[in-house]
Amino acid sequence: MPADAPRRLSPRRLDLKTGRVEMSHGGGGRAMAQLIEELFAAEFANDLLAQGNDQALFTPPPGRLAMSTDSFVVSPLFFPGGDIGSLAVHGTVNDVAMAGARPLYLSAGFILEEGLPLGDLAAIVRSMAAAARAAGVAIVTGDTKVVERGKADGVFITTTGLGVVPDGVAPSGDRAQPDDAVLVSGTLGDHGVAILSKRENLDFETALESDSAALNGLVAAMVAAVPDIHCLRDPTRGGLGTTLNELCRQSGVGMMLEEAAIPVRREVQAACELLGLDPLYVANEGKLVAVCAEHVAPRLLSAMRAHPLGADAAVIGRVQTDVHQFVQMRTAFGGTRIVDWLSGEQLPRIC
Repeated sequence: MPADAPRRLSPRRLDLKTGRVEMSHGGGGRAMAQLIEELFAAEFANDLLAQGNDQALFTPPPGRLAMSTDSFVVSPLFFPGGDIGSLAVHGTVNDVAMAGARPLYLSAGFILEEGLPLGDLAAIVRSMAAAARAAGVAIVTGDTKVVERGKADGVFITTTGLGVVPDGVAPSGDRAQPDDAVLVSGTLGDHGVAILSKRENLDFETALESDSAALNGLVAAMVAAVPDIHCLRDPTRGGLGTTLNELCRQSGVGMMLEEAAIPVRREVQAACELLGLDPLYVANEGKLVAVCAEHVAPRLLSAMRAHPLGADAAVIGRVQTDVHQFVQMRTAFGGTRIVDWLSGEQLPRIC
């Protein structure tokens, strides 16, 4: 470079206090490179991401691979017990874990709305990075796009997860058998009610928080105790009721639940009664359903309760022969009712 050539000034660092997302942050130029380098790459730092390519290259470990993808459009972006960043990690980690897999890697795609405060984006990315570290997974590749103001409600996130399933482990939605036990890992409806309370500025006497959590550690403990778990599923959108109907349809069976055995926090039950909701259909983001042979259910329940995320686990019913594939429930009043598929959407934009 000639001695008299003008020096190129380095751009200022991102203004994470007062700055906002601009269209240039998705334009492929200097501003986008700065956003990726100073925020995403800095927070998600790992050896695979540091390769700096449009893909991550790695040698898969032995075993069968499990892969899942999910998009997150939750409103509001921040809610009691979490935010869209941690939720995007937990949701996909859990979907991979429901195969009995050990989640390894995530990709992350961001749709950012012009005008989103950079401080909010930084908080979301940091929360996402912390959730990934806690779950023992690495975010190894991703993408960022920016759309015009009013087109994305702040930020949408899509995550894809990859994990490995050990030999001898094969939970699947089509493996429920008559006389199997049905278990849940804890209280139902916490996430959906927490989102609704924040969204509608509802003030309850006690704090309601989302149950959003990565369940791969719990699943690992369960698989270690009972390798032959027949079904695993996380009851997210549509809640427990919809999830059990899905399993019955896949396996061609019915189920009989015991209402008195289904764990629901009193605060959540009271909120649902006030709002006209059924907790069986309210979304969860840190709970799972397991179906196993009845003779191993006590061992599986004990393993679940020994883990912090399964302390409130319970056996809630049995699988039964039923050509109609109905989910039924014995109520606290001694009657029986059908737990049907959710009709419509109780709470939109919940995850």
